[in-house]
This record gives sequence, C-alpha cells and structure tokens, in this order.
Amino acid sequence: MLDLLPDLCDEHGDKVNILAPLFKDYGAEDVFWGEVVTVRCYEDNSRVRELVATPGTGKVLVVDGGGMLRRALMGDQLAEQAVENGWEGVVINGAIRDAGAIGNMALGVKALATCPMKTEKRGLGDVDVPVTFAGVTIYPGDYLYADINGILVAREPLSHPQL
Repeated sequence: MLDLLPDLCDEHGDKVNILAPLFKDYGAEDVFWGEVVTVRCYEDNSRVRELVATPGTGKVLVVDGGGMLRRALMGDQLAEQAVENGWEGVVINGAIRDAGAIGNMALGVKALATCPMKTEKRGLGDVDVPVTFAGVTIYPGDYLYADINGILVAREPLSHPQL
C-alpha cells in the first residue's frame, strides 16, 4: 500500500489543504486522486446519478451532502456506474449504502457513514460549485488526493514519483 499523502505533504506542504479526518474508507481502492468535479445536494442524489454516468477518467467526484446521514447519496448501482465510466473515486460529505458491495469495487470511496435509506429523486442539486466541509473549500478543477491517511486538496496537480 502506498502512503501517498505523507509524501505529498512533505514535498508540497505549502500548496495543500488537509480535510479534517472525518471520513471512512469504503471502496476497494485505498489510494486515488484526480481532478475534482463537485456537486452539492441534500438527500437527493439525482445529480450524482447524472455525473457518474459521464466519463470520469482522471476525475474524483466530490459530493457535499451537508453532512446529512438520514439518506445515502450513493449505493452499489451508482458506484458500479462510476467504475464503468472510469471515475477514480468519490468523496461524500454524507452517507453511502450497500457498503459490502462497494467494498469489492475498483473505486476509491470515502464517506462519513452508511445509511440503508435511499434518497428521493427530485432533480435537485448544484454541479460545479465550490463546496465547503471538513474545514476546506473545494473548487471544481482542484486536485484531490486520498489514501488511508486522509484527504488533501490542491489548486494544481502535484508531482510525486508514484503518480
């Protein structure tokens, strides 16, 4: 396993912001990184569904669910779609469901918790907007790096021999 974040912090400490350590790992990929695509939605994963259906190679989907844990913003079907479309990972400021199935998928997934309840589908949410949670504002087009040590964000891509 690659401990990517400590190396990136040592090499680029002045260029990175570290998210508060609130997130748990759920996907089979422990290390992931890519260009950020953001979505802000509360208890409605319609926009998440739309985004994971698009090409995601080299991208990480950052979902700000406001920290709400009453409904899951991603389950196994959306995670499978993300894998099929090449997404590197998903970070959810909220809950997921189907954690057992997602744990076997080749996708990086970090979320606050699990909740078995699905969301309502009302077509609500904002895409490509700045989101703020875990002490950091994340902008569309930022670069996110994650491993078992946590999550960091930078305004530009970072260099590292393993990347």
